[in-house]
Amino acid sequence: MKIKVFLTMALLVSISYACKESFLDQPPIGTFSANVLQNQAGVEGMLIGAYSLLDGQGGPGGWEASGTNWVYGSICGNDAYKGTDAGDQADINSIERFEPLPNNGYFLGKWRVVYDGVARSNDVLKFLAAATGISDADKRRIAGEARFLRGHYHFEAKKMWNNAPYIDETVTDFLVPNDKDIWANIEADFKFAFDNLPGTQAQIGRANKWAAGAFLGKVFMFQKKFNDAKGIFDQVIAQGTTANGTKYTLLPLFHDNFRARTKNGAEAVFSVQYSVNDGANGGNAGAGEVLNYPYNNGPGGCCGFFQPTQNLVNAYQVDANGLPLLETFNNSDVANDQGIPSNQPAPRHTGPLDPRLDWTVGRRDIPYLDWGVHGGQNWIRDQAYGGPYSPKKHVYYRSEEGTLSDATGWTRGYSANNYVLMRFSDVILMAAEAEAEVGSLARALELVNQVRTRAANPAGFVKNPDGSNAANYRIGNYPSFPSKEFALRAIRFERRLELAMEGHRFFDLVRWGIAAQNINDYLTVEQTKRQYLRGARFTAGRNEYFPIPEQAIIRSQKGGTPTLKQNPGY
Repeated sequence: MKIKVFLTMALLVSISYACKESFLDQPPIGTFSANVLQNQAGVEGMLIGAYSLLDGQGGPGGWEASGTNWVYGSICGNDAYKGTDAGDQADINSIERFEPLPNNGYFLGKWRVVYDGVARSNDVLKFLAAATGISDADKRRIAGEARFLRGHYHFEAKKMWNNAPYIDETVTDFLVPNDKDIWANIEADFKFAFDNLPGTQAQIGRANKWAAGAFLGKVFMFQKKFNDAKGIFDQVIAQGTTANGTKYTLLPLFHDNFRARTKNGAEAVFSVQYSVNDGANGGNAGAGEVLNYPYNNGPGGCCGFFQPTQNLVNAYQVDANGLPLLETFNNSDVANDQGIPSNQPAPRHTGPLDPRLDWTVGRRDIPYLDWGVHGGQNWIRDQAYGGPYSPKKHVYYRSEEGTLSDATGWTRGYSANNYVLMRFSDVILMAAEAEAEVGSLARALELVNQVRTRAANPAGFVKNPDGSNAANYRIGNYPSFPSKEFALRAIRFERRLELAMEGHRFFDLVRWGIAAQNINDYLTVEQTKRQYLRGARFTAGRNEYFPIPEQAIIRSQKGGTPTLKQNPGY
């Protein structure tokens, strides 16, 4: 049985801040008396409540708090335009242009959810300490899961705002300042989880030892602790298993990572669990993604957001050996149907392309899962605004409609397609990066080529109805990494190709220290294609992080002075 993220009694007993404007208002007020909760059933129910906010939808947030980070990680990371049209979800417009203000509702929604997740995790730990009738082994497991989740929610806050407060279960004064670096606290939470969680769990959706190790390694990468990261990744790669005991490995087919029917496979290190047609009217489904389907009569019946950029599509161009054009990929555009009605012929790109493109991006006349070929302008709300492409990774298959999708909500786009917070390919590429940073170029090369070899599996190429390849797919392995500089450039590019549209890109650019140059180069070209991007610019020293929500600062006052300070430049 998988963990579900639904509003049951187990969630209702969770002590949370969801009904408040902010976690900073006051300590939470419980729904049930302590004696009801201080036992195994009560604590386990509270733990499910903490898990339920991983998708950003189970509490005080909406699309702005989606666990996929499609706005912050992908749109800000030059993988996607906001898409649809200028008026819908207008709060994203200023975020995409790197002109965000502290009163933008998207930031408040995200803040509420991550700190509600922190609060629910802390509640588990507080009640666990006083609970009776729980074995020592279960106490260690529950504490490990709660601290894994607390680490995750604080990690989200750190990536978003940098100057974020850390709150643990001992805090009684919730007006906590954000004037201390919290990396050590996040690291300690994941380390505790790694040391105390079992390798296998009774339910596939629970965090296990190896998921904790993978996230601990990622925290090391953000701190540039490359030797520490290498050590933990070595263990995860050699010994790591999913929560049901399956050895971590790359799936033979790249696209099986993004299908509800094949979810929770050997590559899923840790996933947000979704289900449908379970009586919850779509409440357990991937609600954070329902805007991000092709528009009009395309799959899902809504809504045309999150359209891949021309820059991303161009990144999948390769040379005669199937290797990426690391420096020149954006010199020319992959042919597309921009401005060409769907009833008129459109040019086809004949040059060689990495096959992962057509599992990541919906392109005119290329098969779109099992929905037939992409419908061109018929599937785009405003092509002049959002471009000619559609997202693909999180869209369900036509053959899954009604069984692995749920039509009881306002759109057919509620799906059981999990969001994988971390895939094993992510771990492999972070390990490659750590190896390159410490000078082990041969091992880094081996790891990168593992990912590329999987992508080169011809059984995983998008096919036309007659069985032929849908495009000129070509991908090869790197013969060598002649220098550390080249290795890092190749690894960073590989992360984009492999993990595009999965919410990681912007945070990678920031941790590498190249966000300003990369994004401004992107904007210089893209504003010639998208009029709404004209004049947009990334400001170094400000735009690496988002503004602390205005309401969070206002409500943090102690003695008339806010305990939270705004980030530089806002």
